[in-house]
Amino acid sequence: MKSSSNSGLVYSTETGRMCPDCRQPLAACACEAKPVIVGDGVIRVSRQTKGRGGKCVTLVKGVALDAVALAALGKQLRTACGSGGTVKDGVIEIQGDHCDLVMETLKKLGHDPKRAGG
Repeated sequence: MKSSSNSGLVYSTETGRMCPDCRQPLAACACEAKPVIVGDGVIRVSRQTKGRGGKCVTLVKGVALDAVALAALGKQLRTACGSGGTVKDGVIEIQGDHCDLVMETLKKLGHDPKRAGG
């Protein structure tokens, strides 16, 4: 088995995710390698059931915010829908089919969302 320069600790149950460059926990990352999710300026709201056992989730993609602001927006959307959800890899996931409510909420917050998918 070949040794790779990318091999190393990726996740620790003690500290969580680790930075691949400085090998520190992401919360205490000392390098400038923190990924910034940059959207294309178009916020897309869609509904998806693939790989979720038939359960439906509403996805919000393309929001050009940093991780902290994206988490806060996700919290506002979940609260408006009265539902659970998460933020993963720059995509806000809200449990259930709440596309119309999410679009209304985003418009009230000053964004210009578009409906994606069918």
